[in-house]
Amino acid sequence: MGTLVLGLLTLSGLCALLALLLEAAHAVFTDYGPCRISINDGAKELSVKGGGRLLGTLMDQGIFIPSACGGRGSCGLCKVRVLEGGGPLLPTETPYLNAEETANGTRLSCQVRVRTNIVIHIPEAFFLIKEFRTRVVGLRPLTPSIKEVHLKLLDPSEIVFKPGQFIQFYVPEYAGSPEPVYRAYSIASPARLKSEIKLVITRVERGVATTYIHTLLKEGQEVRINGPYGDFYLRPSDREMIMIGTGSGLAPLMSILYQMADEGIDRPCTLYFGVKSRADLFYQEEIRELAQKLPRFRYVPVLSQPLPDDQWDGETGFVTDAVARDVKDGSQMEAYLCGNPLMIDAAVKLLTQRGLTEDRIFFDKFN
Repeated sequence: MGTLVLGLLTLSGLCALLALLLEAAHAVFTDYGPCRISINDGAKELSVKGGGRLLGTLMDQGIFIPSACGGRGSCGLCKVRVLEGGGPLLPTETPYLNAEETANGTRLSCQVRVRTNIVIHIPEAFFLIKEFRTRVVGLRPLTPSIKEVHLKLLDPSEIVFKPGQFIQFYVPEYAGSPEPVYRAYSIASPARLKSEIKLVITRVERGVATTYIHTLLKEGQEVRINGPYGDFYLRPSDREMIMIGTGSGLAPLMSILYQMADEGIDRPCTLYFGVKSRADLFYQEEIRELAQKLPRFRYVPVLSQPLPDDQWDGETGFVTDAVARDVKDGSQMEAYLCGNPLMIDAAVKLLTQRGLTEDRIFFDKFN
């Protein structure tokens, strides 16, 4: 069995190396010359160097398409309609497209190469997304693996976003990454503070962006971001709210709670926050302050692996276990979920079993 596993790992490594070499060879030896991109019935025409991926090519021209995975083809957000050109639909795209999208030419822009003239259609709202120069004015460890990054906007000097939305953070080439990358991070701060934003970033083992942010990023350094993006935001209603977050998934939920406090939105709301141990809890003082402003707000922290020294007498187990114990009838509720995909899938299954319809369950999966 060990020999088989070793063989599979070796084969996987060789395949990854081959893919990397092919990508490098493509970049060096293939010259498609100048290509034209026609956008939205000719409303905008671009002349670009051929060969690059559509997502990055548009970004170089100041047109930013949502992408939570930095163009790795794993989030399915960077959808555009390709009406002419673009080549055949790839197997890497089909899991993210439904039948209607496949029929109308929807593609993942990170998987489409600009090899010839191409005609596309994108939502007009994407033209409103901006790139911002910012300066790091604060770096604060929140837990052993999570850091708060506080950015002051320089140019433009203000950002308008809906609480719950995210930005893309530009990470330059460095020793751990042979090329620049973008990664998506939700905004944790109040929308009323238009000249600054705070991000909550979990360090991922061997993560290109998070390694840079946690080990190399310094106060005073300039950073490029673009956005805002996303349709995860508070819907107007009077329904009772359930919020479920894990780890850095607390970030957009905090921004929504700030909105409720600032705008006097008085709705019954329970926040379930799941982490491993007491050391992984953060923003506890901020949550207590919000509770003073939101009379019908309740906070339920849940530890899945409390340590003896934690002296914990609160909820334990998975965060969805606590929700299951509390919620018996969700038919009149509304839910906002943010965190790892396994938690969200489990929460959606639980809530629908409790009578909460899927059109009232809003979520943002952190891959």
